Amino acid sequence: MCPAALARRALLVAAAALLAACTTSPMSDRHALADQVAAAERAFAKTMADRDHAAFESFLADEAVFFNETPALRGKAAVAAGWKRFFEAPAAPFSWEPDQVEVLDSGTLAFSTGPVRNAEGKPVARFKSVWRLEAPGVWRVVFDSGCNCP
Repeated sequence: MCPAALARRALLVAAAALLAACTTSPMSDRHALADQVAAAERAFAKTMADRDHAAFESFLADEAVFFNETPALRGKAAVAAGWKRFFEAPAAPFSWEPDQVEVLDSGTLAFSTGPVRNAEGKPVARFKSVWRLEAPGVWRVVFDSGCNCP
């Protein structure tokens, strides 16, 4: 094959690869990131089941805001202190799990929501959390709220 034909062929292969990456990568990346966030949310919820307040705190962003209370709990230390009471009894007073996760196209922020269940397993509310990607594979909660709307 002549050099010009080889160059054209290489250019076509590169263009095809770029087109394939542009049409499939963002969607598959978003799905992979949504799976990461769902896993982080489940691990976050497991800290309550395991009665592990230190692990709970590790999922909080430094500037986390939880606004189920008035005034809102602002900052990792305030949120951790405000939620300490939920970890004091031998059994968890509630549990939660994600049933929907959406990630921005940029892959830097995500929203998760799902049911909150009381100690007997009855749905009593829904949580809403915003997660921020702080390092590769490390998602932390920046906003959290809920409503009594199971």
